[in-house]
Amino acid sequence: MLALIAYPLVYGMVISLYDTNLLNKYDFKWLTNYKDVLTDPGFLKKLYITLKFTVLVVAGNFIVGFVLAILLSMNIKGRAVFRAILVLPWLFPEVVVALIWKWLYNPLYGLINYYLMEFHWVKEPLDLLGNPNLALFSVAIPAIWKGFPLVLVMIMAGLQSISQDLYEAAEIDGANAWQSIRNVMIPGLMPVLLVTLILETIWWFKHFTIIYLLTSGGPVDATSVLSIDIFKQAFEQFQFGRASATAVLVFIICLLISYLYRRLLRDDDK
Repeated sequence: MLALIAYPLVYGMVISLYDTNLLNKYDFKWLTNYKDVLTDPGFLKKLYITLKFTVLVVAGNFIVGFVLAILLSMNIKGRAVFRAILVLPWLFPEVVVALIWKWLYNPLYGLINYYLMEFHWVKEPLDLLGNPNLALFSVAIPAIWKGFPLVLVMIMAGLQSISQDLYEAAEIDGANAWQSIRNVMIPGLMPVLLVTLILETIWWFKHFTIIYLLTSGGPVDATSVLSIDIFKQAFEQFQFGRASATAVLVFIICLLISYLYRRLLRDDDK
């Protein structure tokens, strides 16, 4: 624990207080790096893009995962096969996911533009990753494709823990399908939903791989999330102190998000 978690975490926080090249330059700056980051308008812009990306992906994961979990909890033919197939995106490495979708998005030979043209939905191919108005949404779709199986598995596990007696009691009381979902299913899933929501939000808030491989933060910083900004500060501009300060701020934001979720979605009956 000390070697793998505590030391890197503390070391990153210490580095954020210095102007350093990690070799022979360690100029103590105290909180100057934090001040520079927080007063930089670009930080707030990238924070907004990061929040927007996180909301899109987490909402998409929960919508797709929740709907599929309900369908797969029904007694349908071939349910086990569908469960195995729908978990496959989760098993792919993120690099593979990014390369697959980069090929699908290609304006010259990508399948997405091919079918858009085939069904006459567009008159000319769309540069989905090169258009600043479409890039963030286009990057969010592969992230949703990669991430929804986790939500699917978690919700399916939660559904199995809800007693069928509760559904039968609700049906006897005259509840329809929507009322059963709202008053029986959702409360029963709340502990699972809370854990899943926290994990999903934190994971996609600090996500790097898919976005970087698809757009590298472009075009015109349309997909420049905080993780990419940290990478460029550290390994392109060699501002390791400022990059560490930004990373510490991301860590604090993730802690605040987790705390707010637990406060807003806590079970008041316990």
